[in-house]
Amino acid sequence: MSRRILLAGLFHETHTFLEGRTTLADFAVTRGAGILAKAGDGSPTAGFLEVAEAAGWEVVPTIDLRGTPSAMVADAVLDHFWTEFAAAAEREAARGLDAVFLILHGAMATESHPDVEGEVLARLRQLPGLATLPVFAVLDLHANVTARMAAHANALIAYRENPHTDAQATAVRAARLLQRCLDTGTVPHTHWRRAPIIWAPPGTGTAQDPMRGLNAMARALEAEDAWIWEMNVTPGFSFADTPETGLSFSLVSPAPAEQVQPHLERFCREAWRWREAGVVTYPGVEVVLQKILPVQAGPVLLVEPADNIGGGAPGDGTGVLRGVLKFDVSDSAVIINDPAAVSAATQAGLGAQLTLAIGGRGSPLDPGPVELTVVVVSTSDGKFELEDIHSHLASMRGRHIDMGPCAVVRHRGITILLTSRKTPPFDLGQWRSQGIDPEKLKVIGVKAAVAHRQAYDPIMTASYFVDTPGPCSSNVEVFTFRHLRRPVWPLDATFECAAGRV
Repeated sequence: MSRRILLAGLFHETHTFLEGRTTLADFAVTRGAGILAKAGDGSPTAGFLEVAEAAGWEVVPTIDLRGTPSAMVADAVLDHFWTEFAAAAEREAARGLDAVFLILHGAMATESHPDVEGEVLARLRQLPGLATLPVFAVLDLHANVTARMAAHANALIAYRENPHTDAQATAVRAARLLQRCLDTGTVPHTHWRRAPIIWAPPGTGTAQDPMRGLNAMARALEAEDAWIWEMNVTPGFSFADTPETGLSFSLVSPAPAEQVQPHLERFCREAWRWREAGVVTYPGVEVVLQKILPVQAGPVLLVEPADNIGGGAPGDGTGVLRGVLKFDVSDSAVIINDPAAVSAATQAGLGAQLTLAIGGRGSPLDPGPVELTVVVVSTSDGKFELEDIHSHLASMRGRHIDMGPCAVVRHRGITILLTSRKTPPFDLGQWRSQGIDPEKLKVIGVKAAVAHRQAYDPIMTASYFVDTPGPCSSNVEVFTFRHLRRPVWPLDATFECAAGRV
């Protein structure tokens, strides 16, 4: 008789410092057979389904809610998810279940619940028939893992790479660990420890320290200790004002807490030693352009983390656009999320010349829209398929991407791709689907922090981080944290972390 595994997903990275609310309309909702149809799309769900098919499991799909990073989530979203999930879980538990597998982010927050994943896991354990079932969950590397999440999940398995090229592979790894649990009858637990450190996203790339060194330690620990099924290094999501925001470590093991806690303490001590390596600073756009334009061959990338769409920013910041305009940089291009500008360009028609007020509306930190006379080059429905199935974007949306209606406009030698749905710049298909060859450009602006690198690094001659106005500043000290458990470095720079006791 095949094992029956209940499957669900709830995925959102919540930037609590942004204005406004994220509602159910901002989520893609998939149910039942639609979840099973994600097989092969490069997502974590696809990774789980791959193992389930090989193992002969009966997958019982329930509901999957998935949203692009954005502002605080309305309570109604969690209510909607829970109502459907709980009804399905109770019905299926009565028929018999062997385990639960969840695709989560780990940094979702609603108006009343700063730890949505912990809330869901705690509620799950109260449902009839689910209290003692193995519960395995996949998390994003930027999860703000909490004590509550660890207490109610047998295994939390986080991505290891940033950019998140291993989202599907992580789900495969997690599902295989679930298979190990079911086949052997050995049930693990998640052991957790928080480090009092916050790093902004640009400091959490896994190609450099501190994440490179901490990940190397984690893989070495797994190799040397057979009791350790998985060691997670999760730097957290710094743009969330929640009690346990920031860096944490967790390990999955059937061993008792007293046996594994010394490992977690050692990781906290090492992280404290490396705390300053996670701080990234960079110059303004004009400083960089003035330096590189006379000497640098293209394509050159200008990366503006402050308007990082993958971190929840609106994607309509005008910082890089203003820079290339000031220096009149020919063969340059930027992407601005601006539905109103798309609509105006589409109504004007191909070849039309019109004046548009572009961007600058999504954040009060931006100087405001840039008024330009442009020519409409093309319009489209904004849909494309990923060129790279391992793209960071696959972990968020799968293979098929929808930017909403789009328009390409040009001002002198500057090309502007206008979108109606903010889309993280994690795949070159975003450009090529609109008839633009990024390899022929001299300067490209991207609104990202780290996750763009998988796509862009192979074609760039150089890449520069630039400081622009926006809500995803890499200086975490500019945010007013009211709920964060203190002390935390660098907000409380003078305190000392003693022997990993955090």
